[in-house]
Amino acid sequence: MIRTAVSAPAPAGPVRLRPLADPELPARFARSAAAREGVGPRTEEVADWLAERRAAHRFRVDRIPFERLDGWSFQPGTGHLAHRSGRFFTVEGLRVTSSAGPVRQWHQPIINQPENGILGIVVKEFDGVLHLLMQAKMEPGNRNLLQLSPTVQATRSNYTRAHRGGAVRYVEYFTDRSRGRVLADVLQSEHGSWFYRKSNRNMIVEAYGEVPGHPDFCWLTLGQIGELLRRDNVVNMDARTVLACAPFPDPEDVALHSETELLSWFTAERARHDLTAERVPLDGLPGWRRGPWSIDHEEGRYFRVVAVSVEAGSREVSGWSQPLFEPRGLGVTAFLTRRIGGTPHLLAHARVEGGFADTVELGPTVQYTPENYAGLPSPPPFLETVLRAGRERIRYEAVHSEEGGRFLNAESRYLFVAAGEAEAPLQAPPGYVWVTPYQLSRLVRHNHYLNVQARTLLSCLTSGAVRL
Repeated sequence: MIRTAVSAPAPAGPVRLRPLADPELPARFARSAAAREGVGPRTEEVADWLAERRAAHRFRVDRIPFERLDGWSFQPGTGHLAHRSGRFFTVEGLRVTSSAGPVRQWHQPIINQPENGILGIVVKEFDGVLHLLMQAKMEPGNRNLLQLSPTVQATRSNYTRAHRGGAVRYVEYFTDRSRGRVLADVLQSEHGSWFYRKSNRNMIVEAYGEVPGHPDFCWLTLGQIGELLRRDNVVNMDARTVLACAPFPDPEDVALHSETELLSWFTAERARHDLTAERVPLDGLPGWRRGPWSIDHEEGRYFRVVAVSVEAGSREVSGWSQPLFEPRGLGVTAFLTRRIGGTPHLLAHARVEGGFADTVELGPTVQYTPENYAGLPSPPPFLETVLRAGRERIRYEAVHSEEGGRFLNAESRYLFVAAGEAEAPLQAPPGYVWVTPYQLSRLVRHNHYLNVQARTLLSCLTSGAVRL
């Protein structure tokens, strides 16, 4: 039989081509970042609004022994901590072998959650200014429980209702293209030290038509959120990573390294690191001990795995229990900054983390928990420079929670620290590179270039919380 090719029907009219980018979008976000008040609560009223929402619902988190976890158990043969439904996530073992670095092999527990969630913010223009719809969301790992979150912060298990709970409010704006115009949509990694190849879809959608209100949500300008980012533990990690995806205007369009040079450097960093991350049984994991209440490192460093029971009146499910990772100590996360040729630059680090999908992502200059390095012969690069910085050199400082749905009391001190040639030379050491904020903003439009800590600090720039 002879088959003839069938051509697609020709379009009825002329094909309409579109610009590759919306040139007005950065200016619209910049106007929102400059707006210190909007149509929602005043900035100084947000703390009272969060307290009111906290009082409106019952919240409680209690540590429990592993045996009291409802639906969770250590699996025969591997010791993996898993839910009986086979959904949500599992705590497994990981063996990492690296071709570079002071430690070439290590073992650790890791969270394996092979599904992409949605982290999304709905935006809408009021009085000519973009506003962002933010949620007062409870997460069991947050020290203060309730923080400002994206409009939607949901795993696939959540929004497909695998937990048999209530529907995720506003998720239709991110799953139905007829509801709004997509302004940003990119897969971004979660914490590579604690998640195994976990990504979330980071989205910003400008809604068409009216958006129904709800007491647990409020409209804020980007500038108001920037002001709140100057305060400890107000804006959660999931909101910060989405805010980093907002377009950043470039006033000068110049940098120490061209875009091609930067991409070539980054590709070379990925190519020169050989890293193998193998999932292994949690039972008998070298260097780790399991007790009735926690799984701990034998030297008391890094983090522990614990269990909690949760009551949360405002969540899709009002009560549950789950494992959480609890870090040991307060993290220190910082960009060293310099003006090079009059243009602000940041010293970025090509970081290797066992859970990354692609070996290396760009992180801040410093991303360490100092207690983990106590007693070692020498501290990590640039850590002492940040820890010893005087107030006159600190351009920004706040304590922010990490992902409160999986980590307990995980907090980091985030900083921008001005440096000179003596502290941060123009000829960056191997593994480091000088970039402008605009260059980072361009990279974050693509999957897996910036790690979650770098995106937190970038959100401080896109929102106007800090100006370099």
